[in-house]
Amino acid sequence: MNEVLTQSVPAPFTEGSIESVLLDADLFVKYRSPEKAFSLLRECMERSPRSIALREKMREICISQKNLDEAAKQCLALVNLYIGREDFDLAYDRLQEAKLLDPRISVAPGLEAIRRARRPDFAANRDKTPQKIRTDVTFAGNLAFVSIFDAVQVIENSRMTGLLVVKSDLHLASVSFNEGKIVDADANGHNGTAAFREIIEISSGTFEFSTTETEFAVVIAVSSNTNFLLDVLTALDNERAEKQGLRKLNEEDF
Repeated sequence: MNEVLTQSVPAPFTEGSIESVLLDADLFVKYRSPEKAFSLLRECMERSPRSIALREKMREICISQKNLDEAAKQCLALVNLYIGREDFDLAYDRLQEAKLLDPRISVAPGLEAIRRARRPDFAANRDKTPQKIRTDVTFAGNLAFVSIFDAVQVIENSRMTGLLVVKSDLHLASVSFNEGKIVDADANGHNGTAAFREIIEISSGTFEFSTTETEFAVVIAVSSNTNFLLDVLTALDNERAEKQGLRKLNEEDF
């Protein structure tokens, strides 16, 4: 019985077989049969669900055929696969892309997974090399030279809709904008204002902004980005002052 069951389970594809499948999928798309490409890739992914090449091809074809929901699902699956390979930059890129493809997706769980998966020695090694800034986004910069406040102002003045992603060795976070207004944020498992409170204090790393045609759900309702920033900063300053006051009282008691 065990022998029969073992024989009935298809074996995963080899690298050579996967390359052949990828070529066939491209040919189906070329000759205007994308549904056959989808069917082929789905069947192959059932046998090799951890194949990055198959999922990347499915993602690529879905985007080209405007099947954005499926493309977003593949991006999320790829996030986990890239985390497993400790390829955190690609994991972050696919997470960002999933959010752009489907604004309903919360990136908080993915960001938290990437943050937890990062090893201390991995972060230390990154400190020794210059941080890379992508050039395939609307605009990007280094927080050592351009602050988050400056980036927010550029987005607001241009009335852009999109996702601002902040990345450093200790942080992976994002801020969502609709026509230049802040509407949501994700950081370390938090979202909304709580997440933005963490983001506003990040002073090192890089940022990247990508535009999207689809607006994000409004979690943070602001009439003015500047007023919102000032309110958050004021609240943080007040909390620090209270903590310092309590610390002094405790020291005086002793």
